[in-house]
Amino acid sequence: MSDKKKDLLCLAALLVLLILFFAKILFTGKIIRAHDITSDFYWNVLSVMKYPFTSCFDMSVGKAGWNMFVNSGTSTSGGTNALRLFNFRNILFHIIPAPENIAWFIVLHLFFGAAGVYCCCRLIGAGSCAAFLGGLIFAIAPENASLINAGHVMKIATISFAPWVFFFFEKGFQTRRLIFFLTTGFVLALQFFNIHWQIAYYTCLGVGVYGIGRTLGIVLENRHNGKKEIPRLIGLNLVVVLFFLSSVAISLAPLTRWSKDTNRGNPSFSTGKAEDGLTRDEAMNWSLPPEELGVFAVPGLFGFSAKDAGENPTNIQAYYWGRMNFSQTISYMGILPWILLPLPLIFRRDRYTWLALMAIGAGILFSMGKYTPFYNFLFDYFPGINRFRVPKMIMFIPVLGLGIVAARGLDILLDEKTRGTKGFNRYLLGISALPAILLLALASQLLAQKFWFNALENLIVQPSLLEQGPDLAIHRWQNMVTETGVAVSVSLITLAAMYCYARKWLSPAIIPFVLIALYLEDVGRVDGKFLFVVDPPRHVEAAASPLLQFLSRESKEYRVLPMDHSDPMEYAKNRIPVVFTENATQKQRWQNYLDAFDITSSMPDLLNVKYLVYGHDQYAQEKEKLDAKYRQVFQTPDGSKVVLENRTVLPKAWLVPSVAQTNGVGNTLATLQNPAFDPRKTAIVESPAPYPMENSSNALPPQNVAVAKYEADHIIVDARAAQNALLVLGEKFYEGWKVTVDGKSREIYPVDHVLRGVYLTPGDHKVEFVFDPLPYKAGKLLTLLSCAFFVIMVIRENAGRMKNIFKPAA
Repeated sequence: MSDKKKDLLCLAALLVLLILFFAKILFTGKIIRAHDITSDFYWNVLSVMKYPFTSCFDMSVGKAGWNMFVNSGTSTSGGTNALRLFNFRNILFHIIPAPENIAWFIVLHLFFGAAGVYCCCRLIGAGSCAAFLGGLIFAIAPENASLINAGHVMKIATISFAPWVFFFFEKGFQTRRLIFFLTTGFVLALQFFNIHWQIAYYTCLGVGVYGIGRTLGIVLENRHNGKKEIPRLIGLNLVVVLFFLSSVAISLAPLTRWSKDTNRGNPSFSTGKAEDGLTRDEAMNWSLPPEELGVFAVPGLFGFSAKDAGENPTNIQAYYWGRMNFSQTISYMGILPWILLPLPLIFRRDRYTWLALMAIGAGILFSMGKYTPFYNFLFDYFPGINRFRVPKMIMFIPVLGLGIVAARGLDILLDEKTRGTKGFNRYLLGISALPAILLLALASQLLAQKFWFNALENLIVQPSLLEQGPDLAIHRWQNMVTETGVAVSVSLITLAAMYCYARKWLSPAIIPFVLIALYLEDVGRVDGKFLFVVDPPRHVEAAASPLLQFLSRESKEYRVLPMDHSDPMEYAKNRIPVVFTENATQKQRWQNYLDAFDITSSMPDLLNVKYLVYGHDQYAQEKEKLDAKYRQVFQTPDGSKVVLENRTVLPKAWLVPSVAQTNGVGNTLATLQNPAFDPRKTAIVESPAPYPMENSSNALPPQNVAVAKYEADHIIVDARAAQNALLVLGEKFYEGWKVTVDGKSREIYPVDHVLRGVYLTPGDHKVEFVFDPLPYKAGKLLTLLSCAFFVIMVIRENAGRMKNIFKPAA
């Protein structure tokens, strides 16, 4: 059998194995129990399924869009439009019914990443069986697979591109051919387009370290001629950087602008401090505590992740109780890779072993975040580090490195010559230390319980949302003892298989299957605690419910605010504008407004909040407070929910005769919270008005303003001003919006902290707002040019091969 056929067979076997391994989430008719899936990704999938099948092949990136239904209007200024280049993936959502199609989407991406690791291993000389193990580790190691528990669908999709980036990069170094360095940059861009930018950033860091290390290695290996290669190697590395930046410009250009004033990119907006990026505490909340390195050998040492509401798996004895705020994943990667890791260090200390070990060591050190001077130094001085808040998220890099090292280790293990050496006997003796250390740990837990209780007192007795009570510490301790015992068993059985192989009781043809089976059993037990499915949310089927029917009849100019803890996406996906939808990254202005939001003030009026949705009992408790401003206008047939109408809601646009300049964010928000503040008479602005404004105490007639057109990214307002006035629009102040007054460009001013305002002189005016951000247009042009150049280079590369095919033999 040719190597190509063998590789295809191995990849097919890997796919089948992954389907069987994840069958628990693929064939149940249920949905993965993860908030990010049930409240967000699932809704997006249902939206995709409403479009015709032919839309799957529409990969036009169009223009930057504005979503008028979500979060009082929102956009990344076109930064996520590149996802349309992956529209063909929606074929999966059409072919496989929801909600299983989400699980298939995840598993197929894990396979895609595993296939990339397989190809990396083969590229550096690993056998097909060893490469199979490397790919399998990447796909099912709990560090990666437990991301399913968190519902991080796009994070998994983004991670799956990382092995392919390194595959093409290494291919470039081996061949010195430009096309592979271009492809590396292009695949990096494709990874970035999957919209998990922290994963993409960490991959870029890895590529930078790999490029420097690989370049220096080539120069040192060729000391006499290496200097001549330095300019070419530097140039090829720069090709990757520059081509990546140009290819990703369609997303990077708008996102760079968009991210500067978000709650993750510019806390100085609210704190007044001259900072750029997250604060140190916020950025390092999810650093891997040093004691949790023990989880590499004992997965349940600090419990397992769980959800903070709703159902949880019954096969978890204790939930996470470590020093991180919470954990939705686990750092375990399996016993087998660590047992195989010493073999390359003993028998194959070449560039690939050192690079893979660097990925493991540096990645783990980075993930420890605030607990190391290394990360603190990077946070202070390295660009971009302070933009992200989960150092532990880089752990996919150590998993990739561990998969490659383990594959090389299995190759060495299968070498008959190696098995008979003294070095191999020393290796067996050395790995015997792992079960011995774990046995000592287990004995210590059993015999010195009081000592450990005192050492862990500050952690083990702390209650969580899911676990409280007088027996909490004992409960957690028992789980620790049980998990350590399981780790002892797994390491002993794996070591026994190694000794049987050394004694020639197992042949080289059998040992890989034995080790892979042991690995599957080991990580399968752990992954099983994170693959929890439930029935899909019932309310997603309620598109025709009386409540939604009632709200759908209202003009899209008004918004709804669910106060009953129901999912706002239920309304948004039914084209009912809502005030707020959960998002970890918000514009800082908007976050400030939400933090200060008071439904009894004028703040809902400014945002055109006409309806509140309350639970019946909840409304009964708050009725006295609400009746002065709201009145009940609807009750669901079952009596469980009521709709309240805001009597003082403002129209979509209105004229204000006078303005007051703010003395700071805090004062602005305090004024807005004051029930005495009337936004029809006065607007709070951040800079002096360009025209003299009357200090009037009377509101201007509302009939003087009419909304002639209201679309997501295009709004036209007709206004009649009897005096200099400020036209206030009940829409967010947001970069990318442009305005013309009577056809002439004007400036949009922030008003009442979050809204848009345009100053008008006396007379009749046509005011036109258009969402058309320049960074997106410029970025799209650069990306299209880069893609065209890449296509030309690929055609040129293949044309040369075709010439050789038809060239007559000599």
